Amino acid sequence: MNVHPALVTGFVPYGGRRSNPAAEIAAALDGTTIAGVPVVGRPLPVSLAEIGDRIAGLLEDLQPRVVVSVGLSPGEAVIRIERVGLNLADFGTADNAGQVALDEPLLGNGAAARWATLPIRKIETALLEAGIPARISNSAGTFLCNACLYTFLSLADEAREPIACGFIHVPYMPEQVAEMLGVVKRHGRQASGSDVASMALATSTQAVAIAVETALRETR
Repeated sequence: MNVHPALVTGFVPYGGRRSNPAAEIAAALDGTTIAGVPVVGRPLPVSLAEIGDRIAGLLEDLQPRVVVSVGLSPGEAVIRIERVGLNLADFGTADNAGQVALDEPLLGNGAAARWATLPIRKIETALLEAGIPARISNSAGTFLCNACLYTFLSLADEAREPIACGFIHVPYMPEQVAEMLGVVKRHGRQASGSDVASMALATSTQAVAIAVETALRETR
């Protein structure tokens, strides 16, 4: 591409869920323009075996100047801006390919951790000023969201031109929570407060757009 775009990625549904706000956000922002820069939105597989090649292909094909990856954080009530990715895959719940991982490095000779290169503090401030609840997080977990962040940062470090990369966790969509509550009710149980947090998809999408805009303005 002649113009280095902003790339937004979002994971496809996983864990038996029928939807994932992350993929919907990426699709909603695909083809838009933010701060005069075209935005490309792409889905990511929830598969440890596939994600590395998918990320490498996106970076090679698009050569973005900013990458904002998005994932679902079940039970989270606010937008979470991740600070660091770990060189670790450790999850007992299988990914969409049926794989589990125990204390596995993502990159054998890679750094133990990599800092997000998005302007996370300025993104947090911009979101709060827009009336969107947000906070900086010091752990992206050890599932595919962390793998995504660490892999993007590792590959971006080898790119010909600087790429600002980071990861944002978003809450459930309200309709997802409503569906879960219906299932819980049919089984005669009651959901805990942490299970029912949600955020409208439009708000989560706005939050990611603000993150992209802030990153683009800071990296000019």
